[in-house]
Amino acid sequence: MMLFTINTGYFKLDGGAMFGVVPKSIWGKLNPADESNLCNWAMRCLLIVDGNKKILIDTGIGDKQDAKFFSHYYLNGNDSLDQSLAAHGFSKDDITDVVHTHLHFDHCGGSIIRNETGDLIPAFKNAIYWSNQTHWKWATEPNDREKASFLKDNILPIEISGKLQWIKGGALPSIASGTMPLEFVPSGIIPNLSFLFVHGHTAAMMLPVIEYKPNEFLVYMADLLPAAAHIPLPYVMGYDMFPLTTLFEKKSFLSEAYKKNYTLFFEHDAFNECCNLQLTDKGIRVKEVFNLSALQ
Repeated sequence: MMLFTINTGYFKLDGGAMFGVVPKSIWGKLNPADESNLCNWAMRCLLIVDGNKKILIDTGIGDKQDAKFFSHYYLNGNDSLDQSLAAHGFSKDDITDVVHTHLHFDHCGGSIIRNETGDLIPAFKNAIYWSNQTHWKWATEPNDREKASFLKDNILPIEISGKLQWIKGGALPSIASGTMPLEFVPSGIIPNLSFLFVHGHTAAMMLPVIEYKPNEFLVYMADLLPAAAHIPLPYVMGYDMFPLTTLFEKKSFLSEAYKKNYTLFFEHDAFNECCNLQLTDKGIRVKEVFNLSALQ
């Protein structure tokens, strides 16, 4: 198995929204904001190459929305999905499977493109697209708070194409205590890829868990931990639909990740690609930060 970082560029979001109740006097030291209170964030995808399988985890924001839409997010950087794939010797046509951790626009926008006649078609013509039924229903019948993040142009053409398949699992949990049991399910795509379902950010978000070497695991954190700065338990995004669920999920996951020495791969951290963990007198914190290439 080989793993490749696929950078698709950067965008800006309000720092207060990204750090929730944490004061700017604290989070500003971790991820400094500009004069408009905006922080820069990566859109970092992951390519898994295992035998004949080439599995892309998330696809970035894409480029098919109009100028007004993109004006809110201040896209920047020189990376693109095509360029990053090409840098490793691949193209979109090589991808066999596209996994959506969830269907917010910054995670799945690159999955669908407009062709020369303006039709919306899959960007990866030879790929199967993977989601789960709980999240798909959540995204296609969105609540009023979250619907701006679920763009029909990114989502419905996947189903229309006939290329959509389901990962099993993801039933919504009930929360009765300050703990959250972790639900890991086999992917059915390759044997050493499973998914951890979490529900605080959005319903039935899937975190890929990759056993890249025997008993060595990489977890693609999506929006459970957007960045290393979100590891302390109270650092929960204002974007999360169920903040208390996120808190419980973080607590359970970080305990598991520390005990089993997981490597965390950050989708949105503009500065840190991966880290491992240590136990300190303040709780579980970052031990070392490094790039994915250090694992190869």
